[in-house]
Amino acid sequence: MVSGEGESQNGAGEFTAESAEGVLREACAAAQLDASGAELLRLGSNAVYRLAHAPVVVRIARDPASMESMTHAVRVARWLEGEGFPATRIVSGVEQPALIGDRVVTYWENAQDTLEYASLDELGDLLRWLHWLEEPEDLRLPYFDPFAKVWHSLGLLDAVGDDDRTFLEERAEKLRKDYDELDFVLPFGMIHGDANVGNALRGQDGRALLIDLDGACLAQREWDLILTALYYDRFGWHTRSEYESFVHHYGFDIMNWPGYPVLADLRELMMTLWLGQQVHTNERAAEEFPRRVHDIRTGGSRRGWQPY
Repeated sequence: MVSGEGESQNGAGEFTAESAEGVLREACAAAQLDASGAELLRLGSNAVYRLAHAPVVVRIARDPASMESMTHAVRVARWLEGEGFPATRIVSGVEQPALIGDRVVTYWENAQDTLEYASLDELGDLLRWLHWLEEPEDLRLPYFDPFAKVWHSLGLLDAVGDDDRTFLEERAEKLRKDYDELDFVLPFGMIHGDANVGNALRGQDGRALLIDLDGACLAQREWDLILTALYYDRFGWHTRSEYESFVHHYGFDIMNWPGYPVLADLRELMMTLWLGQQVHTNERAAEEFPRRVHDIRTGGSRRGWQPY
């Protein structure tokens, strides 16, 4: 299985396993939790730790400016719990989000002791249900602006040559013009924001549930379908039967929508720019980023792209 690639920005010094572990110790002390023996599950947009002595997962945001988005995540989690929607739950009795040093920390109930992803048909069911819900105004969800993220990410790249930077900027500008001409067909409303099988786990009770709610926002629902299509169509991370099952359970095939190529190009650009910010602290990212830029520039196959 694969996990999603977020779009959080770098900052506040290097974000490594070592620096995150220091934040974890402080965060657990603040919440009167024991950090000893904690397991690092993921280091990407967040450092995600499962505690050894309590059924708690601690998430430390890479982006030091993520307090607003994590506040939204906590609000969304509380609302979804009230709706009976299967999603990750926040730990009660702990004030959050917490600011530990210059990192934003949240505390979540541990969904499982052994990592097990949901199936694509379950992901399709979850997204159909999520998109059916009518979010209350007091959630105060932000509107999704993909190009605000793109331009911000471009500004943070410091390990790219002038030629590649110019290419990426020109591609972003072309995609902005193409995006403005898209005719979306699904209803506008709340989306997960990083919907992919890596953010759909099987809980202790065997039910599939959504995690990583900090990307929740208001947008065209096509955004919640594009990653699964990309993972199948361009990257080869899903099989045809898996993708067809996802489409059947959700009820719409984004690949049959005329705007699919533009949205796919934009999403893979956003993924690549996010990866480009990790090259100084992640050896795999340092190898993967130039490969992706080359493939986008030349129209090469994306089948060699590695998931993060």
